[in-house]
Amino acid sequence: MDNPPPTVLLRHMAFDCDIVIVGGGLNGPALALALASAGQTVTLIDALPIKVRKNAGFDGRSYALALTSARLIRALDVWNAIDDVTQPMLDIKVSDGRAGEGPSPFFMHFDHAEIEEGPMGYMVEDRHLRPALLNAVKKVKAIRQISEDQVTGQEVDATGVTAHLASGKSVRAKLLVGCDGRSSGTAQRAGISRTGWGYGQTALVCALTHELPHHGVAHQFFMPPGPLAILPLKGNRSSIVWSETTENASHINGMSDADYLDVLRPRFGSFLGEISLAGARFTYPLSLSLANALVAKRVALVGDAAHGVHPIAGQGLNAGIRDVAALADVIADAARRGEDIGSAPVLSRYQQWRRFDNTTLAIATDAFNILFSNDNAMLRGVRDLGMGLVGRFPALRRSFIREAAGLTGDLPRLLKGEKL
Repeated sequence: MDNPPPTVLLRHMAFDCDIVIVGGGLNGPALALALASAGQTVTLIDALPIKVRKNAGFDGRSYALALTSARLIRALDVWNAIDDVTQPMLDIKVSDGRAGEGPSPFFMHFDHAEIEEGPMGYMVEDRHLRPALLNAVKKVKAIRQISEDQVTGQEVDATGVTAHLASGKSVRAKLLVGCDGRSSGTAQRAGISRTGWGYGQTALVCALTHELPHHGVAHQFFMPPGPLAILPLKGNRSSIVWSETTENASHINGMSDADYLDVLRPRFGSFLGEISLAGARFTYPLSLSLANALVAKRVALVGDAAHGVHPIAGQGLNAGIRDVAALADVIADAARRGEDIGSAPVLSRYQQWRRFDNTTLAIATDAFNILFSNDNAMLRGVRDLGMGLVGRFPALRRSFIREAAGLTGDLPRLLKGEKL
């Protein structure tokens, strides 16, 4: 067989960057910053305009950043941009009951003072975290941003991968990372299938102002249709993630603001005084979506592209940040050893590191939702007994606190607050 012409060899050898990241939400920019800090050149591709991503009303959600996730944000030199608008989470109170009846006498109370590391985490609004990450990306020369363009194809060969864009452009790199959500085109084009199902639930999301201070306490109130999370924001404000059946949620979301609050009040209670809406209302359908593999040839998946879980434990973004930290750690070490960062042996280390944790989280959130989102008398008894036992034993409480703070397991360097 004739040898290929030199122009073909050159095309297969030349790279526009080391890594292409598809998706400009939160995990994509965080990963770009992490990889750039380890000496990699990155192209970050996002279908949306940057000004839309930075729009204060774009998403409406708030995030419970675990302590280790906050460490990563600090290690990426982004924390100073959000420090003044974050709220430490000092306590978590978990209770069970029905709307208008108040919680059962069995509950769990997790106090950050039971661990030595500090607050279990921090609440931060999307409208602050997202612009902070995008502004940081803009300042790093090793990161090239392509906005308002979409990846329509990806072509893998022995030495690299080429992302083809709707604009007609293409970008060639050693590795392609999908941070493009639960319906990840990156995963689909790589032949990675998914396992999942809908919960028949929708999350009603908003921010509230209230008369009384929250003292940094997060509340999770389990009711038959789904959980209500009351999460402390800066000042006398809280973020609400209120899960209802999809039918009920559609009806409630169609109400006026005044009627919406009237339905919420019996569920919320009066412990923070009078409440009022602080901004727009949002809804998000709830489902489980788990990629059957985290890697393919020269492709890796991160965040919701790898695993979309129920928000019942507030761990969705934190799981994505753990993916970011693990992948960046693996690539940084591989590059220092002179390995091909997109090779199968390197990517398998990432998958081995994250696969068990992601699967366990998906199973746990699914089981918790089944156990708590119902009004079965037998299951109510079991879960109330379980909460009572956890509340009585300090060792159990401490293990739950450390898990919520992200302090368990084999932590990548960034989650320890260390530079790569």
